[in-house]
Amino acid sequence: MSTDTHTQGGGHDDEWFASAKKIYPMATHGLFRRIKWTLLFITLGIYYFLPFIRYDRGPNAPSQAVLIDMEGRRGYFFFIEIWPQEVYYLTGLLIIAAVALFLMNAVAGRLWCGYLCPQTVWTDLFLWVERKIEGDRRERIALDKESWTFGKLGKRATKHFFWLMIAWWTGGAWVLYFNDAPTLVWQLLTFQAPMIAYIWIGILTTTTYLLAGFMREQVCIYMCPWPRIQAALTDEKALNVTYRWDRGEPRGSLKQNKKLEAQGMPAGDCIDCFQCFQVCPTGVDIRKGAQIDCIQCGLCIDACDNIMAKVGKPSGLIGYDTDENIERRIEGKEPVYEIVRVRTVIYAAIIAIVGVIMLATLLNREFADISVIHDRNPVFVEQSDGSVRNGYTVRLSNKRRHDRHFMLHVEGMPAETRVEAVGVEETFAGRPIINVGPDTTREVRVLVTSPPGSELPHSTPVTFRITESVMGEVVTTQDTFKAPERD
Repeated sequence: MSTDTHTQGGGHDDEWFASAKKIYPMATHGLFRRIKWTLLFITLGIYYFLPFIRYDRGPNAPSQAVLIDMEGRRGYFFFIEIWPQEVYYLTGLLIIAAVALFLMNAVAGRLWCGYLCPQTVWTDLFLWVERKIEGDRRERIALDKESWTFGKLGKRATKHFFWLMIAWWTGGAWVLYFNDAPTLVWQLLTFQAPMIAYIWIGILTTTTYLLAGFMREQVCIYMCPWPRIQAALTDEKALNVTYRWDRGEPRGSLKQNKKLEAQGMPAGDCIDCFQCFQVCPTGVDIRKGAQIDCIQCGLCIDACDNIMAKVGKPSGLIGYDTDENIERRIEGKEPVYEIVRVRTVIYAAIIAIVGVIMLATLLNREFADISVIHDRNPVFVEQSDGSVRNGYTVRLSNKRRHDRHFMLHVEGMPAETRVEAVGVEETFAGRPIINVGPDTTREVRVLVTSPPGSELPHSTPVTFRITESVMGEVVTTQDTFKAPERD
């Protein structure tokens, strides 16, 4: 078969300054193709339909299970509610995602690129549409060479229509995570949605259409930084899609190899059919060894196994393996697969530790908050009866969606100390009871007055404590009480 570049292949290894040559990946079937289809349906199913799942959080709360409420400054994931000041949860998720990527690389190379990367998933879907309309590899090559006819125009128009519909729903699904999905869908259909929604749908529709429909492997090879990072992080123990040259070489056509075998001469199992090359979505000939273009999707394994079955040879000429194991087989030793090793254990431990910290923080989070700002001018007021008064601005936050009453107490002062909240009339045992509305913050001016004759130091550490009246939640903060300096 001809081996010219991807009208047969990519030609990325030598022609760094040449224009990109179009790749026509051929369809194949097998274990890895089934894995890729399964993951595609799962991931896209989650992405497209998750905004429509409902979750009852009670009154005054949104019922969308997963929602980023920009207006209400909240993030929701089923029973979890994240507030703006809890940005450390996002930090934790980013750490887990990054280390999980390192772990996948340490186990089996570019697993993310081959199976889960959005670029790979949507490109797979666009290729499936292309094959259904224009045919497989040979038909698409022939169609490109044809002059324009109504038949060709109809196929191209149909293909691009479905590409645009997929891209449009991709952009539309993204904005549904930022507003109530059913409501926004109706607003979009009736042209009543906010303009920003239409803008973002347009941007994401365009980028999906271009990246998955036209740029495809160029994104993986030239735009994505991960192949370069991954190459620096991998080691000799990581599994990668590998051509087992110890078994495949010397390669030749099936007829030529049979002739060599009949003469008692060495002949490899590779029959030079180029099927591994023709199914590759990035135009890689895996027989040339590890290449940065290879996303390690495993489709070449399926293609090769299918050919090996047809010619009566064992499968596995291409498979997930290591160069170290090839050398071991040449030496007559059994291959060794070390998934659990220092590197993978460290990565897994980091993920577990960060996950446990985030879970513990989430379980012990407070649904109320208090902050105190001491008056600066004057710092204190000495009254005619000898008492000393300090003024504070106290801010109380209620993070629940119903009214709550907080009892304010100042600790560290003499028993007869008076605590007054300006504008608050309700008290209990001389302590102000401050009402804070649902999901709001309230500022109160608080006056703390020491009893006459108190011999207080110039600065006394005090604790402001609020206690919620129903659930008994307690939150504290520290400040100081200032008094005149004594001789």
